[in-house]
Amino acid sequence: MSRIGNEHITLPAGVSFEVKGNVFTVKGPKGSLSQEFDTVITPSIENGVISFKRANDLGPTKAKHGLYRALCNNMVKGVTEGFKKSLIVNGVGWKVAKQGNKIVLNVGFSHPVEIAEVEGISLDCPSQTEITVTGISKEKVGQFAAMVRGVREPEPYHGYGIRYSDEVIERKVGKAAGGKG
Repeated sequence: MSRIGNEHITLPAGVSFEVKGNVFTVKGPKGSLSQEFDTVITPSIENGVISFKRANDLGPTKAKHGLYRALCNNMVKGVTEGFKKSLIVNGVGWKVAKQGNKIVLNVGFSHPVEIAEVEGISLDCPSQTEITVTGISKEKVGQFAAMVRGVREPEPYHGYGIRYSDEVIERKVGKAAGGKG
């Protein structure tokens, strides 16, 4: 078992943690995030260190213990550093451009695909084949990046598609040249 829930979270300077009812809020230089939590988990802060206690040792309670500790840790990291996902567009003549608060993808369809920024997410195009998704919520950044990737998922034969910068596409061998009949 990992026992992540037992680890403490040290708050960096300029970050505050607050519990009201069954919602905890983390505020920092980049913004604030809130998360509801289950009643079997009790978050507390003492001397700038956040800890989570659980009501019992049942399996689902242990799982929630680790879950809320990990969510809180991601929130602290998000309001201090933020999160970033990079995507690469790979295809002949395929390109991406930023127009105002949206990106326009030309990825082999008969029409360009437009994707608008959502609240809490920033889009950037450092080059014609790169997209950068940034924000303070790890969940939103990952979900939005997955949605952009889903416009044209990478295919294994030629490698065309939109992929994460750290993703490796396993290539498949095509059909063998004609055999004897």
